[in-house]
Amino acid sequence: MKGYQRSSTSSADSDLEGVGTLSPWEALVVDAVGSVIDFWKFKRNQGRVWALLYLRGRALSALEIQEALGLSKGGVSMLVRELEQWDVVRRVRAPRDEVWRYAAETDLMKMIGRVVSEREAGLVKSVREDLEHALALARKDNVDPVVLTRLRRMKTLADLIDTALTAFLQTARFDVGAARDVLDEDDAPRR
Repeated sequence: MKGYQRSSTSSADSDLEGVGTLSPWEALVVDAVGSVIDFWKFKRNQGRVWALLYLRGRALSALEIQEALGLSKGGVSMLVRELEQWDVVRRVRAPRDEVWRYAAETDLMKMIGRVVSEREAGLVKSVREDLEHALALARKDNVDPVVLTRLRRMKTLADLIDTALTAFLQTARFDVGAARDVLDEDDAPRR
C-alpha cells in the first residue's frame, strides 16, 4: 500500500500536514484527534499516536508508529513514554518477540477520568484554596460587603465544580445517555 501524502495544491487539505503511510481516512482521524489533544494543551502528536493505536486495534512497534505517522525515532520514543505515564498507552511484548510494542487504552472513560483527576481536579483545588485565602484577606481588609458577596459566590462556584469533578471521578460517568452507549460499545463492525 502506497503511503498517503497530502498535496499542498488542494485548498481543502492545504492546512493538514502529510503523514507517513496512512490512508486518507486514517490521516483525517489521527489529525482530528491530534487537534483535540492540542486544544486540551497536550502535544498534538500524543493524540495522533494514541488515535493510530486505537484505530488499528493492535499493538504497534515504535518503527511502525514512526513510519505510519512520519515521525522521528526520538519523537516516537518520547511520545510513547509520555503516553505511558498518562496510562493511555501500554507497552507489551509477546513471547518470543524481541520488540516492544505499544497498545492504546481502549476504555475511553478511564482515560478521561485519569486526565481530569491529574489536571483539572488539581487546578480546581488550587483555585478553591486561592479563593478561600483571598476571602480571608478581604475580610481582614474590611472590603465592601457587596464585593465579599461576589467573592463568596466565586468560592461557592469553585466548590460546586470540585463536587461535580469528584462525583465524575468516583463514578466515571457523564450523564450523556446515548453517547455513553457508543463509548461502551464493542468493536462489532457496522456499515
